[in-house]
Amino acid sequence: MIETLLFWLNSFALFYMLLTSVVFLRNRFELTNLIYQKPDSSFTKKISVCIPARNEEAVIGKLLESVCTQKHGNFEILVLDDNSEDRTAEIIKRYSEKFPGLVRKIDGAPKPEDWLGKPWACNQLGKTATGNIILFLDADTELYDQFLEKLEATFKKYNLDMLTVWPEQIMRGFWQQSAMPLVYYALLTLLPSIYVYRKPRWMPSFVYKRFSDTFAAACGQCVAFTKQAYSEISGHESVKSEIVEDVELAREIKNKGLILRMFSGVGSIRCDMYQSSKEMFQGFRKNFLAGFNYSIPKFLSAALIHIIVFIIPFYSIIHAWIFRYAEIFFMAAGVISLVLLHRLILAVWFRWNPIYAFTHPIGVLWFQWLGMVKIYDYLTGNKVLWKGRKVS
Repeated sequence: MIETLLFWLNSFALFYMLLTSVVFLRNRFELTNLIYQKPDSSFTKKISVCIPARNEEAVIGKLLESVCTQKHGNFEILVLDDNSEDRTAEIIKRYSEKFPGLVRKIDGAPKPEDWLGKPWACNQLGKTATGNIILFLDADTELYDQFLEKLEATFKKYNLDMLTVWPEQIMRGFWQQSAMPLVYYALLTLLPSIYVYRKPRWMPSFVYKRFSDTFAAACGQCVAFTKQAYSEISGHESVKSEIVEDVELAREIKNKGLILRMFSGVGSIRCDMYQSSKEMFQGFRKNFLAGFNYSIPKFLSAALIHIIVFIIPFYSIIHAWIFRYAEIFFMAAGVISLVLLHRLILAVWFRWNPIYAFTHPIGVLWFQWLGMVKIYDYLTGNKVLWKGRKVS
C-alpha cells in the first residue's frame, strides 16, 4: 500500500520538476540584467531616488553612500524618515549636510489609520519627486557603480513604464542561507519572467486582456516608474492598504495596459534584507499569507505540493533502497537531482554559497513552520510587530 502511494507521489513530483525545469531554463536566459550604455546626449532624464526609512540605522548609511557616489549627471535623492525611533534621522541628516543640494531629508507625516506604513511613506516621496523617472529603493539595498545609467538606458531600450529588479541577496547564517533562496526559486520555476513584459504568444489576445494581471510580479526592494505612469495609476495611493504593495503596483500597471519588465540585479544592486534569523522570520511572517491573496485553500495547496515535491522524495529514496523498489528509487533520485541542479544554478547565478543548495528540504520545512504560524495569526487576528508597528 505505501509503495503504491509513494509511486504516485513521486510520479507527480517528477512531472512537476520536469515542467518547472522548462520555466527555470527559460528564465535563466530571459531574466536579463539591466543594460549599460555609456552616457551621451540622449541621457536627458532626471531620476528621483526615493528612499523610505523607518528604524534603518544599521543599513541606511551604506545605501546613501552608494547612491551619492553615482556618476549619473541628473538625479536627486529624497529620503523620508518615517518617524524612526533609532539613529536613522541623524544619519540621513549627516548625508544631507555632506551632499547639500543632492540629498534631501523629508520628515514623514503621521500615518493615517487606513494606510500601511510603507505605502504611506512612498506616497509622500512620490508626490515630492521631480524626476522623469521615479525610483523607489528599500533602505537595506546598496547600488553598484553605474546603476542609474543602467536604469535610464533600460527604460529607453524597452520603452518601459515600470521596471523592477531582483537584487543579489546578502544572507547570514544557516537559516537565512537555507530559507531565503526559496523565494527566488519559487519565482523562477513558476513564472516565465518574459510574460511580465509581453503577452504569451500562445494565448489569444482577448484572454490575455482579461487575465494580464495574473502575470504581474515585482520586487519592492527596487521598483521604478516613469512619472507619467506613476501618476496614471495614482501612485501608492492605489495600494495604500496592501502589504505586498509591490505586486499590487505591478497589477495596476498591467491593468492600465502599460509596459513592465523584470530584471536580475546581479552586478547592479544588492540587498541586506535581514540582520538576523529572528528578523527574517518576522519579515516573512508579516506578508506570507498576503502573497496568496489571503486564500487558505491556495495556501494549504501550495504547502501540500511543496511537501510532495521537496520532502517526500527524500524519504522515498531511503525507503526504496531498503526495500528494493527500483522504480520508486529512480523517480525519487530524478526529482532530487533536478532540485539540486536548479539550486546550484541559482546559487551561481545570484552569487550565493552553493553548499546551501543541499539544505533545500530544510528550507522547505522552515516555510512549513512559518505557514502554520501564519494560519494561527490569521485565525486569531494576531498582528505582527514590524519596524515598531503592528501589521495585520
